[in-house]
Amino acid sequence: MEGLKDKDGTVALSYPMLSKSNYTAWAMKMRAVMKAHGIWEAIEPTYPKATVDVKADRFKVDVIYQAILEDILLAVAEQTSAKGVWDDVKTMCQGVEKVKEAIVQTLKMELETLSMKGTELMDEFSMTLSGLVTNIRELGETMKEHYVVKNLLRVVPSKYLQITSAMEQFGKIDEMTFE
Repeated sequence: MEGLKDKDGTVALSYPMLSKSNYTAWAMKMRAVMKAHGIWEAIEPTYPKATVDVKADRFKVDVIYQAILEDILLAVAEQTSAKGVWDDVKTMCQGVEKVKEAIVQTLKMELETLSMKGTELMDEFSMTLSGLVTNIRELGETMKEHYVVKNLLRVVPSKYLQITSAMEQFGKIDEMTFE
């Protein structure tokens, strides 16, 4: 996001790039960049009834285009104003965020209801639990190690009661890792 001067003294700007998982941070950075260049007014005008300078608005659209991936660009290409492009990108990305949140909630519910079957080996169950936790973390959700350890100790069958009791009494569960 810094300006680089060419040989002839002109400034080339680089913008933060929107990915599938960074909309909130990207929007904050783009808002700051556009405010710094005095072009944020196109997105959130102080005076909504003000006339829009078409050439200036095209420049603002160009700024946004440079900061989005091609698949998103193709989806918003029909918009003719900077505000329209911005609103479409926001809708697309926040929709994706809502879907991601729903998936995280489903995975967390699955984690909460997970139980070890009497015939299941500890290694098999650990892999299932580890896979769920990994999927949740890959979606951007933080999950503390001690939460995973407590969940594991909670759901193991009673035949492991002595082991889990000893771990809970003598071990520092808040400092244990899942491994």
